[in-house]
Amino acid sequence: MLKIRSKAPLRLGLCGGGTDIEAYSAKYGGLVLNSTISLYVHCTILERTDSHIYFEISDTKQSLLLPSSTHLEALREGVDTFALYKQIYNKLCTMFALPALSFSLYTYSDVPSGSGLGGSSTLVVAILKAFCEWLNLPLGEYDIARLAYEIEREDVGIVGGAQDQYAATFGGFNFMEFYEDKKVIVNPLRIKRFIINELEESMVLYFTNITRNASLIEEEKINILHRQKSLEAMHKVKQDSITMKEHLLKGELGEFAKVLGKSWENKKKVAHNISNTHIDTIYNIALQNGAYSGKVSGAGGGGFMFFMVEPQCRKSLINALNALEGYCVPFSFVKDGVLGWKLYG
Repeated sequence: MLKIRSKAPLRLGLCGGGTDIEAYSAKYGGLVLNSTISLYVHCTILERTDSHIYFEISDTKQSLLLPSSTHLEALREGVDTFALYKQIYNKLCTMFALPALSFSLYTYSDVPSGSGLGGSSTLVVAILKAFCEWLNLPLGEYDIARLAYEIEREDVGIVGGAQDQYAATFGGFNFMEFYEDKKVIVNPLRIKRFIINELEESMVLYFTNITRNASLIEEEKINILHRQKSLEAMHKVKQDSITMKEHLLKGELGEFAKVLGKSWENKKKVAHNISNTHIDTIYNIALQNGAYSGKVSGAGGGGFMFFMVEPQCRKSLINALNALEGYCVPFSFVKDGVLGWKLYG
């Protein structure tokens, strides 16, 4: 039996997140610094011979069995658990004039849903890559990322930016530019290995145990962009990404940490729901236990946070954070983007 597998890496949004939302980037241009990490969304496709389509989210044990067709009826996200899965299939059937396929598709993630590491976008990329491997679809990196964006943001209507799709597809450290008409330029950064090693030793990734609806937070960012103070804060976040990139390339991690803290303060000024009392408490406890600075990864409101700390103080910070309601997660930075492969037998 033919088996198709794929895995796409999740990402840390280091700086500039929010400026990749089309409402901002189409008018002002967006800049984002991010990197993929050793946490993944996984997908498996198994061929079937019974003229049915089966979806399963292994994390939550949710499943759906449908008769094979070239179009699967999909409701909006939040009402239809499998809206993204169906729309991916529908889009590919339309684009490539595919016949009704019969298959089982399984997915799972290394992190909880709504955790701020770009999970839903990474899911779409992983599934697209699995279909590309199975059906030999002629889609390159930019094609997959843009298609993933269109499916999630336009077809299903989940509000958000574009950095997650491109990070999951390309992998590694990237400085991304976002412009009108959905134009995206991915600039891979050539960072020396010793700098990456030091960054890994100097960073702690912490899950707050707060899951949130990123789409609602991103909607608020869009709604407040006409407010001058929020817009000015977004401009500062964008400028911070340039400065942070320069420090990272030079290995100036002390200055990198300072910009990270300043950028977090700027980001909190964009919308009121980016931070909350719980997040502020965690942040302050981290500072009291050796952290220089930190921020929430992703839209805000919960999910994962990461902190910069002197490596010799890292274990003390981890112990302090693990004593709270969440937990620290080991990780490393990874170079590869989404990967797919076939197995026979």
